Amino acid sequence: MSIFKWVLNTIPRSLLIRVSYWVRPLLKFWYRGNRFTDPIDGKSYRKFLAYGYGIQRPNVLAPGTLSLERHRLLWLYLKNETAFFIKPKKVLHIAPEQAFFKRFKKQENLHYITADLDSPIADIKADVTDLPFDDNEFDIIFCNHVLEHVLDDKKAMQELYRVLKKRGLGIFQIPQDTNRKNTYEDLSITDPKERAKHFGQYDHVRIYGLDYFDKLRKVGFKVSEIDYSKNISTALFEKYRLAKGELLPVCTK
Repeated sequence: MSIFKWVLNTIPRSLLIRVSYWVRPLLKFWYRGNRFTDPIDGKSYRKFLAYGYGIQRPNVLAPGTLSLERHRLLWLYLKNETAFFIKPKKVLHIAPEQAFFKRFKKQENLHYITADLDSPIADIKADVTDLPFDDNEFDIIFCNHVLEHVLDDKKAMQELYRVLKKRGLGIFQIPQDTNRKNTYEDLSITDPKERAKHFGQYDHVRIYGLDYFDKLRKVGFKVSEIDYSKNISTALFEKYRLAKGELLPVCTK
């Protein structure tokens, strides 16, 4: 394993956020080329890095932005299908991702607020099950790959619904097994090794199935299950290194 892969796959997330500022320029230089392109920054590379807990997925981590398949898919959807980059919006981003954080902060059309319990880059320390915001406050909310970590995910969904404006947009991506009809969870499993065995990662408490969308609907959201990769040509799908069949949970209030 190269030192780059070791850094990206081994060190804790909070430390990776700090280390990435000096690692990324080295990665961009080392992997420069033209085989794959990250649509977020438009940079091309001879290869992407491998990434994953347990089983490594080849060519998925873009060297420049550190984006994964889900980040690039979301970016393309926002750019092509919404006015996110154009119209004034008040945005809440729970657990802000490195691939987006600086870019969204710089957008003059956005009033961009970030929140998280642990992230050192978040504006506000907050629990997603008890958000310190008013009802109907945000035009857009992102809460991606968070709910699988939360014991009371229903309460978190209710809070996201509460603080979203009427006709607002929420996108709440999660790792999902689309071959599974029902979500699998067992809150009695607390050992990190057992959680990794059952749920795929040491700090996950469930694996969502296709019923995830109905869970969101039950708290009030109108949900569209969008397989946006179908809108991408075969050539660009491979060039951007997207994940086949990933469903975007696009929610409105």
